[in-house]
Amino acid sequence: MNTTTSEPDRTPLVAADLSAFAKALRTQLAERLDSGAGLPGHVEMLNLLARAAGHRNVQALKAAAKAAASKATSPQRWHGPKHPTLTPAADRTLRVFDAQGRLLRWPGKRAEQVLALWCLWMAFDGKRRYSEREVNEVLNAHHAFGDHCLLRRELVEMKLLERTPGGEQYRKLAARPDDETAALLRAVRLRAG
Repeated sequence: MNTTTSEPDRTPLVAADLSAFAKALRTQLAERLDSGAGLPGHVEMLNLLARAAGHRNVQALKAAAKAAASKATSPQRWHGPKHPTLTPAADRTLRVFDAQGRLLRWPGKRAEQVLALWCLWMAFDGKRRYSEREVNEVLNAHHAFGDHCLLRRELVEMKLLERTPGGEQYRKLAARPDDETAALLRAVRLRAG
C-alpha cells in the first residue's frame, strides 16, 4: 500500500518588532473579547496574527510570502534604464507608481515612503477642506494596495495634511519639496500625463 503524506501548508510570519507585534495582537484580542465575540476560531486567529504583523489578512500574508519566495529563487530582472534626472531613491520610488500615477505598493524603505507621500500630497487641492471620507476617496483613487488609513495617517504625521482635533476636516498644508522630491513630482506628473 502506497500512501503519500502531503506537506503541511507553511507560511513564514516575520514580525519586525516583536513588542509591537505582541501589543497589536493583544489589542485585537481585547477588542474582540470586549465586543462579546469570544475567542477567535482558527481562521480568525490566523487573520489576527497576520494583521498584528502588518498584513491585511492571512491571504495577504501568504501572497507576500509566496512573492518573496519566488523573488528569492528567480534571477534578478532588468527594470529598464534609470531615470536620468532622478536620484536612486527617487527613481526607485517612481517605479512604484503606474502610468496613471497610482501608488502600486507601499515602499519598504522610509526614504522612498516619504517621497511617495509627497506624490500623493499633489493630489489634494490646497484651497479646499476635505472630510475624512473625501480624503479617503482621493487616496483610494491614487493608490492600489488598499490601505488609505496608513496613507492618511502618514500624510498627517509628515505635516503634508492637517486635520482638526476631532478628525472632521482635513486640509493640504503648504510645503516646499526639496530638489530630489521636486524632480520626482515632475516625473510622476509627466508619466500620468
